[in-house]
Amino acid sequence: MDLLIVEPIETEVLRWLQARHRVTYAPELARDPRTFRQKLFNVRAALLPPQLRVDTQTLAFAPLLRAVGRIGQGPENADADACAKAGVEIVRGQAATAPAEAEFIVGALLTMMRPSPEGERLHAGRELASSTVGFIGMTQTARSLSAVLRGFGCRLVGYDPTLHSSDVLWGRWRVEPMGLRELLETADAACVLLPYFSRYTGLLGERYLAFSKPGQLMVSVGHSALFNEYALALALRTARISAVWFDSPEPGLFDPGRPLHGLPGVITTPRLAGYTQEARVRSAWAVAQRIDEILSNAPTTARDFRPSAPMPLNSAALPGDPEGDPPDDPPEAPQPDSGEDCALSPDASAGFERAPASS
Repeated sequence: MDLLIVEPIETEVLRWLQARHRVTYAPELARDPRTFRQKLFNVRAALLPPQLRVDTQTLAFAPLLRAVGRIGQGPENADADACAKAGVEIVRGQAATAPAEAEFIVGALLTMMRPSPEGERLHAGRELASSTVGFIGMTQTARSLSAVLRGFGCRLVGYDPTLHSSDVLWGRWRVEPMGLRELLETADAACVLLPYFSRYTGLLGERYLAFSKPGQLMVSVGHSALFNEYALALALRTARISAVWFDSPEPGLFDPGRPLHGLPGVITTPRLAGYTQEARVRSAWAVAQRIDEILSNAPTTARDFRPSAPMPLNSAALPGDPEGDPPDDPPEAPQPDSGEDCALSPDASAGFERAPASS
């Protein structure tokens, strides 16, 4: 089998992939982790929903696997380090969601800059046109967002730990480069766009949030682990930050006993920023095209990979299996491929963005 598709996918994209490769379309496997792992043994690429975790244990069942595609959000459920060691590429269509995320952020900023209908104000009424907006992370979303905000007349400033201040990108997107502390001291509103890697955990902590411009607004479409929750709670209590909008909060972030529990000025949405029909179609085509490229060039032999810990197939149940289930049966040996690809080009195009090899 060339490609296992567990993520529900647009019909035209599915047909395009089926015309080029041997595809098994089985969205029901998302609810059956045991059968899913057994199906991986002969698979060279897999297109999976966010709820299916890809880690060392999963990869041990997939010796031929070369790529894992994610159409929807939730890339943190794929272990980038384990995939890199196994030679498996994580394929995402993140650039395809950039226009949708940009529109969402503008809507969030406009909402927070106005008094609420109930009379409680998250921030004193202001106009976006007279504001300085900071980008934390110069991603494709920043590119789309800069084009929209320039129409309002905003001053745009930005910070990116991977981009030098002399890079031509700053001038091309008309964003003024700054250090992170200077940005937070300057911006009336900050947009957190930075992709999450373990080295960025708690980046937005007391070292920087304590210097935020009083009354600052924040909208984050990045992972909430980018924030130090204690420092953020202090900034909210002292009105350094007037309101913060999370579109990707981690589970339990606002539970009783956590620093942000019950604090006013905190708004959350469950990953809605990039959730539009147009963004999903763009993302599906971007991921499908990259998967097709990998399958057309990747070898069909098993990769040289051994898990860091012994993983006998007939041992105790793995995470995700019901307690007391019998062990998995050993999968059958993979059979050589004999099918021929047939050329077909989609009447669509979208950029793709590969996830970095490691954190």
